[in-house]
Amino acid sequence: MSEIRSVPVVPIESINLADFHIIDVRSPKEFQEFHIEGATNVPIFSNEEREEVGTTYKQIGKEEAKMLGLSIVSPKLPQMVERLKGLADSDSKPYLIYCARGGMRSNSFASVMKLMGLDCCQLIGGIRSYRQYITAKLEQYSETPKPFIVLEGLTGTRKTDILEILQEEGYPVINLERLAGHRGSIFGEIGNEGRSQKMFDRDLFRRLEQIDQQPYFIIESESKRIGRVIVPDWILRGKEEGKRLHIHYPLESRVQSICETYQPELFHDQIGEALHLLKKRLDSEVYERMLLSFHVKDYENVVRALLKSYYDPKYNFTAHQYCSPGIDLAIENLEDGLEKVKNMIQKLQHHSYC
Repeated sequence: MSEIRSVPVVPIESINLADFHIIDVRSPKEFQEFHIEGATNVPIFSNEEREEVGTTYKQIGKEEAKMLGLSIVSPKLPQMVERLKGLADSDSKPYLIYCARGGMRSNSFASVMKLMGLDCCQLIGGIRSYRQYITAKLEQYSETPKPFIVLEGLTGTRKTDILEILQEEGYPVINLERLAGHRGSIFGEIGNEGRSQKMFDRDLFRRLEQIDQQPYFIIESESKRIGRVIVPDWILRGKEEGKRLHIHYPLESRVQSICETYQPELFHDQIGEALHLLKKRLDSEVYERMLLSFHVKDYENVVRALLKSYYDPKYNFTAHQYCSPGIDLAIENLEDGLEKVKNMIQKLQHHSYC
């Protein structure tokens, strides 16, 4: 089956993905971890079936695994054909089929679909080639650096909110936390779904494509690691060398902002687990008082104690490592902060910083 080559094969570098219905025939688990943007998952094997075929290959042999795979897939083929036909009801775009490495799964599937009259081609190298393509493209951005404007400030100063609005209004924002699916702290994945490095890189590349013609980028000051994701070195260098807008926001406003963002009444148990992870990093008396507040659901007092005893001292220690001064912006609310950040961006552009 792997020797069938009647299906055209194409390299990722030579095509426009928007010209195809993109079909990922890998298992749902593989698809969830990483896939081409816009792809439809039409799995040849379920997660369990893939594991069973793999075990057969390792323990018994290749031919036995192929026969097992054939017996699993054959009953599914009519339904798969109908599903692909359903995708093409509104247009006549061909199908781009891929698997992990551009091997047996995608070639066999594409060959059968072609026999059924569907216009198919196979992606050379599968998802691995797409991953290599993205990695190479991201590396190119490190070779042609642009200036950065960096929003910084203590936890809860509405930096992320300001970034999101700026992005909606067309500013060249790279929202690293959104791309990572994480807020960059022990509590960062609460209410979020953390992303894999591969998915982060894919979406970072797509965002950079969208703002490639802009003369500068806007980011929030982040550490090298955000959840499970590592931020590229060239972005970290841009942060260190960029123009820093330091946002100041009153403590009680920050407490309210954090409670609105994290919605502790909906994620009580997850927040409790995260607090436990901080036990060794906090003064024991502070930690016990915080737990008492947490158990009676006095979330504002918990946040206030965390800011004063942990996050603010930690941030101030890191901020002292910068050699250049930031531009201080004291804000009263989100609208005020947005206006002041916009005005400062305009001034920086006027002075040819960007």
